[in-house]
Amino acid sequence: MTKANTGIILSKKINIALVGNPNSGKSSLFNELTGLHQQVGNFPGVTVDKKTGVCNISEKIQATFIDLPGTYSLYPKRADEWVSYKVLLQEDESIYPDMILLVADASNMKRSLLFCSQIIDLKIPVVVALTMMDIAKENGVSIDIPSLEIELGVPVVAVNPRKKKGIVLLKKAIEQTAESNRHLTSRDFIYNNMLAPKAVEQVKILFPEISSYKAIHYLINHELFSMSRELSDKIGQIEKNNKFNSTKTQAEEIVQRYGKIKHIMQQTVSESDPIKKTLFTEKLDNLLLHRTWGYIILLTVLFILFQSVFWIAKYPMNFIEELFGTLNSWCSSLLPDNWIGDLFVNGFLAGLSGIMVFVPQIMILFGLITLLEDSGYMARISFLTDKIMRIVGLNGKSIMPMISGFACAVPAIMTARNIENKKERLLTIMITPLMSCSARLPVYTILIALVIPSKTYFGVISLQGIVMMFLYLFGMVMAMIVAWVMKWFIKSTERSFFILELPVYRSPRWKNMFYTMFEKAKIFVFDAGKVIMLISLLLWALSTFGPPEKINAVKQAYSNKVMQNPGDSVRLMQEKKTALLQNSFAGQLGKFIEPAISPIGYDWKIGIALITSFAAREVFVGTMATLYSVGDDVDENNSTLHEKMAMAKREDGSFVYTLATGISLLVFYVLAMQCMSTIAIVKRETKSWKWPIIQLLYMTGLAYLCSLMVYQLLK
Repeated sequence: MTKANTGIILSKKINIALVGNPNSGKSSLFNELTGLHQQVGNFPGVTVDKKTGVCNISEKIQATFIDLPGTYSLYPKRADEWVSYKVLLQEDESIYPDMILLVADASNMKRSLLFCSQIIDLKIPVVVALTMMDIAKENGVSIDIPSLEIELGVPVVAVNPRKKKGIVLLKKAIEQTAESNRHLTSRDFIYNNMLAPKAVEQVKILFPEISSYKAIHYLINHELFSMSRELSDKIGQIEKNNKFNSTKTQAEEIVQRYGKIKHIMQQTVSESDPIKKTLFTEKLDNLLLHRTWGYIILLTVLFILFQSVFWIAKYPMNFIEELFGTLNSWCSSLLPDNWIGDLFVNGFLAGLSGIMVFVPQIMILFGLITLLEDSGYMARISFLTDKIMRIVGLNGKSIMPMISGFACAVPAIMTARNIENKKERLLTIMITPLMSCSARLPVYTILIALVIPSKTYFGVISLQGIVMMFLYLFGMVMAMIVAWVMKWFIKSTERSFFILELPVYRSPRWKNMFYTMFEKAKIFVFDAGKVIMLISLLLWALSTFGPPEKINAVKQAYSNKVMQNPGDSVRLMQEKKTALLQNSFAGQLGKFIEPAISPIGYDWKIGIALITSFAAREVFVGTMATLYSVGDDVDENNSTLHEKMAMAKREDGSFVYTLATGISLLVFYVLAMQCMSTIAIVKRETKSWKWPIIQLLYMTGLAYLCSLMVYQLLK
């Protein structure tokens, strides 16, 4: 007897494996069942996340749920599918499930029932959670759940995790199954013992407790299971003696299963106007996936996407800039003229403004991407780009990590696990950081506003929006070129296949879009914002203080100049601020690397930003805000960062941010790595420091070379 934290007396603890097809609502159900009682780790020996969570099913039963990677069948191809496979076959030494909770998509029952039938034949207690019932209803699909339970021989419960519907009934079904009130079905879904009767019978003599279907998997994959060498050799001999053909057996099994699934669908599922629905989907796909119009539509969608990021976000961004300008002026007049007031105004407020001003653009970008995903168009992009991907050594599945890279390279690189071919997976990992992630967006925005005129064509097309789109496309084109070069150096004999199920078209879920916008803004403010704020405060200190002898010499020199020319004190005090910044610790660092970056058009202040933004690219803006606040050459406290940077001059009196310098800096940030988190995740995914080091070197070298070419051409 054990007692949980809630005070409930528990008599039984069970492990439940949560499985299902990708995008079936499995993660939503896991979050609803386990709430805050979750832990994230890794399965031993593989870079696949292991999410576990605890849930009190009843007053007597506590369940530990293991959220397994999504998979379509018990014939794994990817690394994450192998993880699920071994757990379900009860061949993972670290996890032994007492029960399986299988999540089935009601809007795609035919696909869901294949995996479901395989799980049932393993003869482990199963409960089926039927999700997406609302989408099925919208598509005119009706499911007779009691009849489905009879056909499958296991409990079936309709749930909607997002609306918390069906959770109580699901827990009741789990409780009854755990207490053996709902017994295992005695019959196989198909005649497994007839697929290879002699071989199956002989394996079951070695393992009397396993099902006929599990015996088939022992014959196919026994070398990869955690059994003794002696038993594995015996199974191998059974294979040889019976001339067991795994490919033929698998094909016969699938044919039998779909035959039975067809019967179940006829008995339990009804669809209204399936032909009409299919014709509509085909007509739309004929247009969106057309060999010419498909690409034109894709470019148009991307064009509208980036135009909207500038056009819609312009108004809230202007408001935020003006608000912080007023707040800066007000605080400067109230706070004492000492280091505390300077820290608050030029450290804290400058860093905070560098965070908040870009929140509108991030929200809009992710909101529009969510609409594309929800509508089903994002999967069409994968299908459409497969031919292009293959030219450079990739396939259509590579486009999803690349598109995800527009958000953040870290989770995007992790999604490359879905690519079965090792060479294509590695190539995808190596080029994904070239996609312009959201961290680059603040850098692009401030630099484009500085050097690109705010012109519009035909009243709606923004020149700045066109440049923004070009930067994103430039990153993609360079990624294709790099992949094409690398494919000749990364050798592999694996064959590549591209199989993709196109989801049905559906109207976007506006609630999901607004939730995503809010979540991404929160992540940016509280996660990236912490880094930006910390570095902003550190930079303030490095920019305010310096070697005492140099700082004292500057102060003494300008005190003498002011005494000699009192009428010119305003100009001299501005010069003093600049001189103090140049002789600060930050200024010394910038001056040290200036010879290396001056050929590409950068001064020592930009050099400081390049160094600090290696922690996170978006820190560039916070760095600029701090540097130009500490060494402010503009005689207005409420000047915006844009105005301060526009007025910045070099020692020879020329403006820093010319068209040549601005474009050079944009190109550098498109191509440079500048992200410690990405380096760490590449090392984790490849299990080697070799590839992240190669990635860092080639991206930095490519960024410098291209920036040099651009600057020399435009200056």
